[in-house]
Amino acid sequence: MSIKNFFLKQLLKSKMKDVPASEQEKIFSMLEKNPDFFTKVAEEVQTKIKSGKDQQSAVMEVLTAHKDELQKIMQS
Repeated sequence: MSIKNFFLKQLLKSKMKDVPASEQEKIFSMLEKNPDFFTKVAEEVQTKIKSGKDQQSAVMEVLTAHKDELQKIMQS
């Protein structure tokens, strides 16, 4: 695990305190296997936030746009 991944994992753990450990591991696994997809999603969310959308709306809009790709990732 790279240092970048280690710190990302620690940050996510702090944000997902109420999420069961098994679900956290699934999320970490998806992130590690598909970093380019999640980087692209994060960049699109940031762009929408900068254009005036609130964070929750931006995330939902971007994830809805990439719904098919996200479902494929979740099934693998």
